[in-house]
Amino acid sequence: MRAFFGLSHISAGFIAVLVGYTSSAAIVFQAATAAGADAVHLSSWLLVLGLGMSATCIGLSLYFKSPVLTAWSTPGAALLGTALVGLPMSEAIGAFLFASALITLCGVTGWVETLMKHVPKTLAAAMLGGVLLRFGLGIFVSLQSQLGLVALMLVIYFVGRRFNSRYTIPFTLLGGLAWAGFGGLIHFEAVTLAVAQPVFTMPTFSLSTIIGVGIPLFIVTMASQNVPGIAVLRANGYSTPVSPLIGWTGLTGLVLGPFGGYQFNLAAITAAICMSPEADRNPERRYLAAVWAGAFYFVTGLLGATVASVFTALPKELVAAIAGIALLGTIGNSLTAALHDEHEREAALLTFLVTASGLTLWGVGSAFWGLLLGLAVLKSRAPR
Repeated sequence: MRAFFGLSHISAGFIAVLVGYTSSAAIVFQAATAAGADAVHLSSWLLVLGLGMSATCIGLSLYFKSPVLTAWSTPGAALLGTALVGLPMSEAIGAFLFASALITLCGVTGWVETLMKHVPKTLAAAMLGGVLLRFGLGIFVSLQSQLGLVALMLVIYFVGRRFNSRYTIPFTLLGGLAWAGFGGLIHFEAVTLAVAQPVFTMPTFSLSTIIGVGIPLFIVTMASQNVPGIAVLRANGYSTPVSPLIGWTGLTGLVLGPFGGYQFNLAAITAAICMSPEADRNPERRYLAAVWAGAFYFVTGLLGATVASVFTALPKELVAAIAGIALLGTIGNSLTAALHDEHEREAALLTFLVTASGLTLWGVGSAFWGLLLGLAVLKSRAPR
């Protein structure tokens, strides 16, 4: 039992949830507002999203003994923020269920697994590095506005690395929180306490809404979330079968969609935190970090808007710095894996650059286009 309470596992899980909420909770708020959600409905959305991510993180990680981290669809929420304006909530729920049904079908048929077998590990690593690059850069961008805070966190991190301490990241986070607390940078007055309640909405299905919202939601979730999420698993050496993972996230969306669980998928950026050496030196035990992330998701779901207000009370520089520091090892490993094969180096480099660019075309994010270009370059160089 003691093995489940490792400080490095707990801190990695907490940081993953912290980064996930602070980086995209506002986008989910916008999506819910566009669908006409009031405060009660918004609380329900946050409740079921938290509970759905908790159940899938804990269940899948324990079953497969791999760090499987799930998340809400951030690009999907961004899409919904504009696509749902003027639509009744019931039609929005119908579109959510349609998109989740398609994702469930992808998991059941196994075509995603077939696709990933044709993606070289170098390109998967390059895409992961490109996705995470902005988080590494965020450390030094944050130095401009909070020099003392971020500098202290870097000092603690490098001292900890010098002594090869497994608690480097937890101590770095605690040091940052202490500086922010004594410096008056944490705005506790913004925190409110409330327990969320589920609200059921009967779905209605409109062909125009399914075409205009449901299908794009499915595409951006698969291309911008699930494909990078699978790549993170593969880039970190986990051969976990992906079809069941995709299928269970889709099924979770089908069950929780009527309450506001608009879409569930594999995480990429936050998953990398739980798969990093800082989570555990032994890759076979890193799944415990994802289990703890699931536990924190459970709490965030129950408290809903309360937890969101806690996260927003923290200085954004602290969140950016701890996320980047926690991912430094993963970024370095990704670049090493991406560029080690001379024959695939050019394709991997282009995949990395396009992914890091943030390019978005037709609502599909840069990770998909980077991978697509890398595969095209490899195909063009293949012997005829």
